[in-house]
Amino acid sequence: MNDVIQLQVSGLVKRFGGETVFDGIDLDVHKGEVVVVLGPSGCGKSTLLRCMNGLETPDAGQVLLDGEPISSTGKNITLQRQKIGMVFQSYDLFPHKNILDNVMLAPLKVQHRPKDQVRDEAEQLLKRVGLWEKRDAFPRQLSGGQKQRVAIVRALCMKPEVMLFDEVTAALDPEMVREVLDVMVELAEQGMTMVIVTHEMQFARAIADRIIFLEGGRIVEQAPPEQFFTAPQTQRARDFLRTFTFEKHRGADPGHVV
Repeated sequence: MNDVIQLQVSGLVKRFGGETVFDGIDLDVHKGEVVVVLGPSGCGKSTLLRCMNGLETPDAGQVLLDGEPISSTGKNITLQRQKIGMVFQSYDLFPHKNILDNVMLAPLKVQHRPKDQVRDEAEQLLKRVGLWEKRDAFPRQLSGGQKQRVAIVRALCMKPEVMLFDEVTAALDPEMVREVLDVMVELAEQGMTMVIVTHEMQFARAIADRIIFLEGGRIVEQAPPEQFFTAPQTQRARDFLRTFTFEKHRGADPGHVV
């Protein structure tokens, strides 16, 4: 991480009908930083990511990437979105295309890059995540963890500057979670700027440079992970973490040690 602010959220306000989701959020994400967003269900974590890549339009405030505003109605939104890769909980792979074709589709159709170049990069990325041997398989032939790794490769093949991850392990069986988290850890080690929404607490603690805690439409606490998890400053954060501790004692798995 360095001092360069790569992604900036300034005075963000977002409403759905009569409900205010965000009421003036400010957040700077530095180049190479890994920010993990935590908070109770319904606090707007996914909406924040969707505002960051222009899928949702703020009612007030703005999001800047490298100093340039991101707007779903702006003329440069297609180019801006190419710089921000996003991986969702659902894989959204094309079922009628094999894995290699799924990965190559956007760079060919959107960026109009040379096919040989795209194929070489796609193959290298698939090797990197352990899916080279699955390149000719179809999505129905892959496990959930494998499909999520393909979704990450598909986003990386667009050469993004920032990666957003929205609960990418939520729909996976526990044994498949680790293989996806390992890919994200490798990206962090290579200096990728990332904003991650997750319920994997031990993963969040291991990978984050900074924890952001959302509640009531605002960032109520932000801190380095060790400080947040060992000495949270707000009662709401303490209550939130106590819920996960309770689930762990009941035998549920709140996260995976990386």
